[in-house]
Amino acid sequence: MDDTASSPPDSYRVTADELRQFIERFERLEAEKKDIADQQKEVMAEAKGRGYDTKVIRKVVALRKREPDDIAEEEAVLEMYKEALGMR
Repeated sequence: MDDTASSPPDSYRVTADELRQFIERFERLEAEKKDIADQQKEVMAEAKGRGYDTKVIRKVVALRKREPDDIAEEEAVLEMYKEALGMR
């Protein structure tokens, strides 16, 4: 029986050390992501404690990531829809 037919080529062999490194790197990044999310929650809790509307803060943060032209276009369409529905 030919062993090469049942085993993967050398370029596809998985080494335990390399696989462990990838997994551990990913796990570290997951932990860092959780730490950052916890810090963001703390910031929002502090802002809320100072009387700020955290829902609006989140919207402002999202808007700051977008292009001004996209925001203006969306706001224009929203105003048009609101006017059509008698919401102005």
